[in-house]
Amino acid sequence: MKILLHTCCAPCLIYPLEELEKKGFKVAGFFYNPNIHPFSEYKLRKEAFDNLTAEILFPAYMPQEFFQAVNLRENAPDRCAICWSLRLDKTAQYAKKNGFDAFTTTLLVSPYQNQELLKEIGEQIAIDRGIEFLYQDFRPGFRKAHDKAKEKGIYCQKYCGCLYSELERFTKTGKN
Repeated sequence: MKILLHTCCAPCLIYPLEELEKKGFKVAGFFYNPNIHPFSEYKLRKEAFDNLTAEILFPAYMPQEFFQAVNLRENAPDRCAICWSLRLDKTAQYAKKNGFDAFTTTLLVSPYQNQELLKEIGEQIAIDRGIEFLYQDFRPGFRKAHDKAKEKGIYCQKYCGCLYSELERFTKTGKN
């Protein structure tokens, strides 16, 4: 079975990729993340895949797609649901068009994301696009994967990627 794995970053790819390949899936990563801002952050995250041997597809970086989608709905958690929907929908469309059997996401590895909402979004997109969404809770491997990334010198970011989460990160720690 061919799986298209939406990939948010290199560290979060490590565990889901290992788990899916152990189960015999043929996996390709799909680095579609218009939410990442600024471009220098996007570039760092993209270059981090150089240290991994996975097959990664890189569609064009189009941050305007994210900003248009969240316009006037910039507050979390609404913004996050919109962002996840945007990225998973693009992944499902690509998977369907290019002969994949299913799609999933590395967002399911993060203990910081709403698993139930991600699952609901993925399942609804699967219905809408006519392709299977493979749900698996990858959170048990989060720490191990990030430790492995650090050992390999792979860039590990400090925020989800969007401008708003970066601002929240600094205001919560009083650094603004």
